[in-house]
Amino acid sequence: MPDTTSRPAQPVRGPGAEPVATTAGDANVDDRLAAVAPVAATPGPDLRPGSRGRGGWLVPVAAVASAVAVLLLGLRAGDALAVAIPGLPDPGPVTTWALPVVRLLADGLATLTVGMVVTAAFLLPGDGRSVSAYGWLLLRRAGAAAAGWAVTAVTLIVLTVSDLLGVPVDELGVPTVVSFASSISQGRALLLQAGLALAVAVLARVGVSRGLAAATALIALVGVLPPAFTGHAAGAGNHQIAVSSLALHVLAAALWVGGLVALLMVRRSRQLADAAGRYGRLALGCFVAVAVSGTANAAVRLGDVSQLWQSRYGWLVLGKLVALAVLGTLGAVHRSRTLPALRAGRRGAFARLAAGEVVVFAATVGLAVALSRSPTPVAQDPLDADPITELLGFPMPAAPTPERLVGQPLPDMFFLTLTVLGIGGYLAGVWRLHRAGHRWPLARTASWSAGLLLLAAVTNLGVARYAYVLFSAHMVQHMVLSMLVPILLVGGAPVTLALRALRRPTDPQVRGAREWLLLALHSRPARLLTHPLVALGIYAGSLFGLYLSDLLGALMRSHLGHLAMLTHFVVAGYLLFWVLIGVDPGRPRLAHPLLVIIHLASMMAHGFFGLVLMQTTSLIAPDWYVAVHPDWASSLMEDQRLGAGIAWAFGEIPAAVVLVVLVRQWIRADRREQARLDRAAARAEATGEPDDLARYNSFLAAAGRADPAGPDGSAAPGDGRVRRAGPD
Repeated sequence: MPDTTSRPAQPVRGPGAEPVATTAGDANVDDRLAAVAPVAATPGPDLRPGSRGRGGWLVPVAAVASAVAVLLLGLRAGDALAVAIPGLPDPGPVTTWALPVVRLLADGLATLTVGMVVTAAFLLPGDGRSVSAYGWLLLRRAGAAAAGWAVTAVTLIVLTVSDLLGVPVDELGVPTVVSFASSISQGRALLLQAGLALAVAVLARVGVSRGLAAATALIALVGVLPPAFTGHAAGAGNHQIAVSSLALHVLAAALWVGGLVALLMVRRSRQLADAAGRYGRLALGCFVAVAVSGTANAAVRLGDVSQLWQSRYGWLVLGKLVALAVLGTLGAVHRSRTLPALRAGRRGAFARLAAGEVVVFAATVGLAVALSRSPTPVAQDPLDADPITELLGFPMPAAPTPERLVGQPLPDMFFLTLTVLGIGGYLAGVWRLHRAGHRWPLARTASWSAGLLLLAAVTNLGVARYAYVLFSAHMVQHMVLSMLVPILLVGGAPVTLALRALRRPTDPQVRGAREWLLLALHSRPARLLTHPLVALGIYAGSLFGLYLSDLLGALMRSHLGHLAMLTHFVVAGYLLFWVLIGVDPGRPRLAHPLLVIIHLASMMAHGFFGLVLMQTTSLIAPDWYVAVHPDWASSLMEDQRLGAGIAWAFGEIPAAVVLVVLVRQWIRADRREQARLDRAAARAEATGEPDDLARYNSFLAAAGRADPAGPDGSAAPGDGRVRRAGPD
């Protein structure tokens, strides 16, 4: 009988070829021969995995040519190449032409990196704990692309300094570049991106485990985001929706484009049909995200719909809309024609259409870079700019009224997307269970939906505006996000629903969403974060660390920092209340008396925090609240004391609700245990065998006969037996 045991990936070296990993996931004769076949051994195309083969060079050449051509046309059409005015600083022709080209190269390498690592980690089947042979090949190529990405990011730092200062590159000093990279937001973002790209380059080449590949993919996805928070959108009015929509746009586009390119690289794999099917579902979601986020971002940049045809920037936006429509049409053709043909073993149509789609994608990326270099109809840095609008992204609101707290929305694409995806995914899971004949408690659905709707309300309605300028309103937002929202979300039991509703992949070597969720639940980081003392420390420590240091002012000045702060409120509260009252699998199982003690400790920490704020005589985040303090508001110290009182009193009702839930769970657990003991006793009586309690009493009796005296020499009281508790 042949040995079919899964073995770790081993490099196989062919004559004149670099080592190629072979795994059980791709362990077929053709693939292994292709992996070790030398290029010049026989006439015909190269058969190594993912090789271009005859004429394969046409696709990358056509993609690069289309991207560069559209970039140059877009720069000319968008008036990004205006002639320098004599007497004003001019960075010179090198910076003028090199900056958009290097930006295009950086975006292309970032997209390739994301697509290859995501495909290797999530779309292709693996080999036990390791990635497959094709996954190994993609990781190696991703490492090289990420190294180039890091180099281009560093190059962009130099070119951006030259462009901003109007100084040619050869006249820049090293201290100037270092100062820009360390103290200016654009420079820090590019430096962070270079560091993340370098980390991906290293991680992609140091191991073949699927967990490491998944971590590398997450780092790559984060790496594409930093510049999105410092470009046109960050300087625009209403930058809450502008910045978040741009970040979502960039992330979805990188997944969409990069995933397709990675599939073309492994088009000879026998698992291509299944991987393409999984990519198709991802691409559909990316298409919707790109369309929605792009529309929202363009609306902020254009200011008025008439600017679509009245401004050069609007012409470029129309070009992107046309490209999006073409790509959506090609995607529909893929789903209706080429994917069924691919499952039937006919790969030609898929490869040809995907190659054409990549060329269109490349042209769209070039157009996007040109768009980022073109002046927008809504001025990013107007001469008569309102300093409050520059800081907040919106004018100073009028004095708060109930109508204004609700009726002046401040949309943020990040939290709106979380709300829509969270409720939509939850309801889809409930519907799948319903179709399978399983019931799901309505109370859990209501709890989860209410939690997300409350999250959307407190971060997108008028109260979000006042949370920027009033410490008291910020504290209301904090308390809702860290207590009410997490309690409702925990009550929805989302992990339980996901484990019941998500389907297992037909291929055991494929890790679907359910498998990754189980791995995450049982991972060491999850066990550490859900330890009761750690969860309590994160929740209580963040209160004192945020408000008794200079951290709050720094976070309020950055939209990314503000998003991170609000997200931390929800996550910290969710961890604590998931440990205390959660019913999902994966949480630590603790005795209910210990859970009550932990909850009381959290209440004490929360109350002490409120008292500390009430007693403090120094302003919290004075650099921020002095700059945005409205004329109609009370003094800064009075508003701070009001916020401290809110922090001290707000937690009483949620804490009481949690305590009631804990006691109720405790009573139910005792009843279940008593019912189990009663069933065991009845079963023992029916079968004539002693139950657990009888065996324990026999053990105590035997121990008493062996040692009739107590530890101090006195007689042992009674017979040591335990009596069964009667009904209450």
